[in-house]
Amino acid sequence: MDPVDTAARLAVPVEEVERVHRLAGDHPSAPLPAASDAPAILARLAVPPDDAAEIIAGWPDPGSPQWTPELRWLLDRSTALVRADLGGYGWLPPGPELPRDRGPAWRHLYVYAYLALLDVTMAYHRDHGIPDAVSWTTLADLGRNLAIDRRMRGEGWPVMQSWLTLHTRGSLYELGRLQHHRAGTTIDLHIPDSGPLSPEAIDASLDQARAFFPRHFPDEHYTAFACGSWLLDPQLAEYLPEDSNIIRFQRRFELEPYEQPEGLDADVEVLRFVFRTLSTPLDALPRRTVLQRAIIDHLAAGHHWQWRRGRFPL
Repeated sequence: MDPVDTAARLAVPVEEVERVHRLAGDHPSAPLPAASDAPAILARLAVPPDDAAEIIAGWPDPGSPQWTPELRWLLDRSTALVRADLGGYGWLPPGPELPRDRGPAWRHLYVYAYLALLDVTMAYHRDHGIPDAVSWTTLADLGRNLAIDRRMRGEGWPVMQSWLTLHTRGSLYELGRLQHHRAGTTIDLHIPDSGPLSPEAIDASLDQARAFFPRHFPDEHYTAFACGSWLLDPQLAEYLPEDSNIIRFQRRFELEPYEQPEGLDADVEVLRFVFRTLSTPLDALPRRTVLQRAIIDHLAAGHHWQWRRGRFPL
């Protein structure tokens, strides 16, 4: 494998190819499911029909002209890279961002890596006694994120391709309203786009986690729930009523001192999560909810949102 030639053919920086080559090393990859099994698997992963059709159309069959040698190399080594860190909990970009307009093979390469790792992930879950219902609910975040990406006209990636490596490595579990991420001595909370953030739903999810992790990961000891999000920005209290679900969620946390996070723009993240667009002008965004109006008015006044981190005892 010539990294310079491979990078040129993939139209990505050579450093990205060298990173994949270094991290994947000679670790084993994992085979894709049979193409005939793909429709049922994608349905179980809540992949929307339009995305499922594209994924199946681009399937890496041996004779497919879409799959050039460099694409096959990247799929194999990206899968190996993620598999080598099974059980890890850090953010792990599986490979470079690819030109998405070259067809399904390019657009969905990391989806194929995700699908190749399903059996590996499920085996890890079984080794820890995790019920199949929790496994499939967790892994079906693939479909949710593909739907978001389609809604955002491709602006959702590459953030989500890194995000989904948490699922395949067994570090994140969806328990009720929240996703719970094993992260050292804390359980990090993530909030999927799946309904109201009601106190009752949050309490139920936290109670599930308090029972889940000691049962399935008895050698790990957690002291707190933690969260990093624009939802914890105290400035929201200037706009939202005291009894709003967001403000009640904020009150659970003791905030850490504010530091500008490296490589993360809170304004961008707010637009990504609230409006699912990064390219629509502020004056063209919808103003249907109190939250939407707050986001727009704050930014239009020249202010910025903050990404804040907080925690509370387990």
